[in-house]
Amino acid sequence: MSDRNAELLAKYPSLAKFDGSEDYVESHDGREAALLKHIYNHPSLDKLRGSPAAICAVMDEFAAQEDFLINIGSDKGQKVNDLIKKEKPTVLVELGGYVGYSAISFGDAMRQAAGPGASIRLWSLEFDPLIASIAMNLIELAGLSDIVKVVVGTAADSLKRLQAEGKLTSIDFLFLDHVEDLYLADFQLCEKLGLLHSGALVVADNVVRPGAPEYREHVRQHAGVESWGVKGLIMPGEMEDELEVTRMK
Repeated sequence: MSDRNAELLAKYPSLAKFDGSEDYVESHDGREAALLKHIYNHPSLDKLRGSPAAICAVMDEFAAQEDFLINIGSDKGQKVNDLIKKEKPTVLVELGGYVGYSAISFGDAMRQAAGPGASIRLWSLEFDPLIASIAMNLIELAGLSDIVKVVVGTAADSLKRLQAEGKLTSIDFLFLDHVEDLYLADFQLCEKLGLLHSGALVVADNVVRPGAPEYREHVRQHAGVESWGVKGLIMPGEMEDELEVTRMK
């Protein structure tokens, strides 16, 4: 084992469970329920209530010490939050909500950026109903249920349904973090539905690791957008990755 790998394992014991085999899974194996129990058994539970940052910190700790979680993590998450604070979106849609980490972090950033009394909404679209129920629980614990709404179903179906119901007419900030092979089709669907207005921002996670080459090539060659990469780290593990940030013209 290299000195670097030994250092990473010491910092992030959960990485020891990754054996490199094809049988290894990094989600949907019970770890999400274990996370929920971990949070509700936490000695500082009362201090976690209504504190989005504290809840995300506990989730980061669980991912580092117990089981890796496919959240955006602290490093890339902060980069997205910096964009939110700059852009001040009132409607953010994320495709791939998982256990609510990004919804909690981004919802908190939106609330801080918008200021008191502002009307803001974050739609978190998650395919798996069991995982979505965990997200809903943690979002409520964070005190963000008035801002963040979880929608269960495929991203495409949920986008169409929200628009048909009149709940979603325009998106200021679109975050892609579901299945990388679906990034392009769902981005194009948002365009087709007329949801992405001029000036809207689209941020796609994991465009290097595991990668979204088809999507990235498309937005880099798209005449109607300006697109660039932002370097970041997958946490825990400090693995290099990038976010693709795309501005609609």
